[in-house]
Amino acid sequence: MIRNILDYLEQSAIHYPDKIAFADETSACTYKELRRTAKSVGTKLTNYVPPRSPVPVFMEKRVETIYAFLGAVYAGCFYVLLDPKLPSERLKQILQTLQSEVLVLHPDYEKQFKTLEYERNVVNILEAVQEEEDAVLLEAIREQRLDIDPLYAIFTSGSTGIPKGVLVSHRSVIDFMEEFVEIFEITDKDVIGNQAPFDFDVSVKDIYSTLKTGATMQIIPKKLFSFPTKLLDYLDEREITTLIWAVSALCIVTTLKGLEYKVPQKVNKIIFSGEVMPIKHLNEWKKYLPDALYANVYGPTEITCNCTYYIVDREFQPGESLPIGQPFPNEKVFLLDEENQLVREAGKKGEICVSGTALSLGYYRNPEQTEKVFVQNPLNEKYLERIYRTGDMAYYGHDGYLYFASRKDFQIKHMGHRIELGEIELAMELAEGIRRACCTYDESENKIVTFYEGEAEKRQIVRALGKKLPAYMIPNVWVKLERLPITKNGKIDRKKMLKEYREGIYG
Repeated sequence: MIRNILDYLEQSAIHYPDKIAFADETSACTYKELRRTAKSVGTKLTNYVPPRSPVPVFMEKRVETIYAFLGAVYAGCFYVLLDPKLPSERLKQILQTLQSEVLVLHPDYEKQFKTLEYERNVVNILEAVQEEEDAVLLEAIREQRLDIDPLYAIFTSGSTGIPKGVLVSHRSVIDFMEEFVEIFEITDKDVIGNQAPFDFDVSVKDIYSTLKTGATMQIIPKKLFSFPTKLLDYLDEREITTLIWAVSALCIVTTLKGLEYKVPQKVNKIIFSGEVMPIKHLNEWKKYLPDALYANVYGPTEITCNCTYYIVDREFQPGESLPIGQPFPNEKVFLLDEENQLVREAGKKGEICVSGTALSLGYYRNPEQTEKVFVQNPLNEKYLERIYRTGDMAYYGHDGYLYFASRKDFQIKHMGHRIELGEIELAMELAEGIRRACCTYDESENKIVTFYEGEAEKRQIVRALGKKLPAYMIPNVWVKLERLPITKNGKIDRKKMLKEYREGIYG
């Protein structure tokens, strides 16, 4: 039985010792090299921290970052990626929460690191990889490990203004990965093209799918996503087969008509998440890669990557909704209404709730926020059953699949009516001349503000929406942008656009 994700690395190192495990734009490592290097880093870290301690890793995604991650795990600890491009104040808040005694640094980021005023132990990754392995010590640490020990923490935004560190165990990742690679038929023959930042949980699927199956992961430079032709060249050059990408990353390619330039010949699996996939963009990918597997996966960071999936098995037309599908094995996904009653009937909305070993360990050193959303299942009065309340609304279709409706906070009250902003966005997708759209609500002015990409003008959009929506749902303000801004995690940056609108930046 697999109890530690290092088992994935070690088994692949036995079966594929000289195969490339991870590669970036300029460097690569084999499985044999990765195992050796990670053990060296792990030995170095044992000089500073005991097992189950946090190890922040201050660098952008690259092969050395993987050395640091797995080195932390060999030391019996858990890793936390700190992106040097984040504001220093946010990074200081994360370090304050972690109270870590050691930090792993790549010398390329010395300048940014100095702004953090970190006064504890710092390990240079380039020196740590040269450390002599202490096999006896690492084995002693391994023998004491439990599968419920933490593996990593990912910090998400917090309603209090302080980032929340979602802490995830080995068991949660193992249980998820055992099913994920089987369902989507990921094998040692695959080359996974990593798009997601390493402090975003989509990357967890990339990293551990690779380690479990003996695949290869190619770390795609972020800059290429601004140049679709170069991105598609890279996919071809690196013979990438599998894209586990944020929806926005896929939409960038189709918005800029990248597939007209080149179709990546080896790509055969496209798995997307993070937002609702616009059908226009899905159909564009399917037009050029009709034989690839397409899958919509859903789930917040708190439940270890995803809890539902839908393999696209039919044609969808603009205006139709794409299911988020069915639960992954060994995960219970159900809907609760406002009275905490189970929702079963088709079409009725409820909050998505999740139970199972995939649930994270909660928020690191933040019991108050943890207790708000990791709660006892109100339907179970017989024994302890912890569930996570996602804050997402969904409903069952007549086909039995789950369909995402909106965030709870995407529901607004406007002109006396309760409105789901997602419903307006779906209607806008049908309007001719719109590539992508996003609706927000300015409470201070009581206005629905819509941002969109495309050639369409306000008058023709209003006319198109008037055929599908009641008058009170027609947006009050229209802002046409060349491209909708996205967050570093690949989602539409709604907060930024609304803030800039309020500041009068859009005129």
